[in-house]
Amino acid sequence: MALLETRGLTAFYGDFQALFGVDIRLEQGETVAIIGANGAGKTTLLRSVAGVVRNVADAVRLDDRPVGALSAASIVDLGVAMVPEGRRLFPSLSVEENLVIGGYKRRPGPWDLEAVYGLFPVLRDRRNSPSTALSGGQQQMVAIGRALMANPRVLLCDELSLGLAPVVIRDIYSAFPRIRAAGASLIIVEQDIGQALKVADRVYCMMEGRITLSGAPADLSREAIHAAYFGIAA
Repeated sequence: MALLETRGLTAFYGDFQALFGVDIRLEQGETVAIIGANGAGKTTLLRSVAGVVRNVADAVRLDDRPVGALSAASIVDLGVAMVPEGRRLFPSLSVEENLVIGGYKRRPGPWDLEAVYGLFPVLRDRRNSPSTALSGGQQQMVAIGRALMANPRVLLCDELSLGLAPVVIRDIYSAFPRIRAAGASLIIVEQDIGQALKVADRVYCMMEGRITLSGAPADLSREAIHAAYFGIAA
């Protein structure tokens, strides 16, 4: 039984259909990467899993329980938290205040302020700074920490590396083994194919709202990924 899966997941924005029958699985302890170009449907997939885009109940299942029709607040209650694209911190609040908001549900688990500061020590030093005073990489750490404060079983990460320098991306991704060791399974949306292949146990490639390729990174050739990503033969 998968920890989380989608079954024939569709999604609409008004009359526009963004997802077409998407099936993915996340096992306990796994990191799954979703890759694809802009507009492929990756963010909509995460938003659907997180309850931001509502669906029919059976389209998203957690512990084999249908949850696709639940609200985002209910999904957080069940242990699914999201790090959104663009971080979306509260600009009027300090670093620590942004983190504390992430724990408002008070789910039991290993993550609290001290644990987050242990994961990202620079945030302890900037705890009283406004979030807008931080660098892009530090803001991303706050966004991850805020999600961890919900003590999720499933952590959804949307475009963590977007706009960040390679050295900063490396520092952020180096935290993932500790996050997994603390009990979270991860779904990571990435445009950076190389980064996705480095950290994932399994990869799904999307194009135009559909899954075009899936498998373990070691089993996927560069040519197959190129074809699935761009929709053309390599």
